[in-house]
Amino acid sequence: MKKLLLTPVLAALALTLTTGSVGAVQPQATPRSSAADRAYRDLMDHGRDAKVMTVAHRAQWREAPENSLPAITAAFDHGAEIVEIDLRLTKDGHPVLMHDDTVDRTTNGTGRVADLTLAQIKELRLKQGLGGAQAALTDERVPTLAEAMPLIKNRGLANLDKGWDIREEMYRVLTETGTVRNGLFKGSAPVAEVQAFREQHPDALYMHVVSDDNIDAIDAFGADQPLAYEVIFDSDEDAIVRKPVLDRMRSTGRVWINSMWFGLADHYTDERSLIDPARGWGALINTFGASMLQTDNVETLESWLKTGRAERLPADSVRVQGEDFRQGGEGVAYHDLDAQNRGGNVARLKEGVDVCDQDGAVDVCWIRGGEWLTYDFDVRKSGYYEVSARVSSPYQPAGTYRLTFDDGRPSDGIAVRNTTSHSAFFVQPSGVKQYLKAGRHQVRISMDADAYQNFNLDYLQLDRAQGTSAGTGNGPFTT
Repeated sequence: MKKLLLTPVLAALALTLTTGSVGAVQPQATPRSSAADRAYRDLMDHGRDAKVMTVAHRAQWREAPENSLPAITAAFDHGAEIVEIDLRLTKDGHPVLMHDDTVDRTTNGTGRVADLTLAQIKELRLKQGLGGAQAALTDERVPTLAEAMPLIKNRGLANLDKGWDIREEMYRVLTETGTVRNGLFKGSAPVAEVQAFREQHPDALYMHVVSDDNIDAIDAFGADQPLAYEVIFDSDEDAIVRKPVLDRMRSTGRVWINSMWFGLADHYTDERSLIDPARGWGALINTFGASMLQTDNVETLESWLKTGRAERLPADSVRVQGEDFRQGGEGVAYHDLDAQNRGGNVARLKEGVDVCDQDGAVDVCWIRGGEWLTYDFDVRKSGYYEVSARVSSPYQPAGTYRLTFDDGRPSDGIAVRNTTSHSAFFVQPSGVKQYLKAGRHQVRISMDADAYQNFNLDYLQLDRAQGTSAGTGNGPFTT
């Protein structure tokens, strides 16, 4: 048999086909879409069954300073498709992430953003969470929009709040960073002004903010409707949330509703949703047609949207609501420094304990040194229980309390830590572990008389400790 001689080209081709070496003709992989691609497609889906999109208010401020780069990252990590960020312009023309027109609340500096250069603002450090006079400083700095958008580019979308007056500067940054498709402009300016901007920048995404005050804008846009409407209503009887009006908005775009506090969407808030999602988020979706929800509770909203469950109490855990103190009155069930319920028309109106409604969280408020409250509760299983408290306060120190179970000895003092706002509730471990037999028990929370006290108590929670040996009776506290 005559030996077949291969030319160099054929030889290389044969080697490629048999060995799969470099240069081989491989099947082309389908390009993978990014999270931002998926969020953009969701934004453009205006169908009746469109996915409800989660928006993180000021990014994930519960884990990092509001409007910071770590807060943006955390928001996307926890499932948000859109981060809401606030923009202001520095003296030398740079859009930076800042909610207020001054740097006072959120940084260790003072002054109006418009009066400070970028270099001056970059010298400042951001405060924890929502900031405030007594919030702890962090090592984070105020980001520019040019720094934030590359971080957002492949992860989701950004709602550019507070920035309509600097829209051209923002658009320039989006163009330079290749993120025009990631930035959602918004405003409530006259429709003619909005349409002029949209005509000059046809690739810009835009959402209009509407309430009863400018409901006529919906008709003024005519056939060229925005991608979405942000709907603001302080009563469910407002004209803006009548069904024909909502149906008109939903027929061409998405409906964005805010659930952070009272007055943005009547009383349908995050806090009410944490108690029962049907009283908050569920109503906003099912009654008012929301397909975008802005929240301060990203993880819980995402959990509910995916599983139908919001907060779920762990097995064998006990939650004691602050307003559910014992019956019996002053000196028996509680001690309050004045006989008036200063919380308003909320709960336990004939009692002297102050009970407030904090944007849907019913809590004990106006807490002062020397006061105490007593609660009855039941546990299903004997064992050691770790105690935590859901509290809020903008102060540091915020307060010091002690726990006493079943007429035993009080615990050591437990410090309440600053949460950066009376409306920012966090569950704080007390460090107390108590052995409890199955059955009924009593716990007293008492506020040290000689300590500064200014915090709100939503509830106490007792979680059955894991990996602890069972006792035979009421064992000592460990702190």
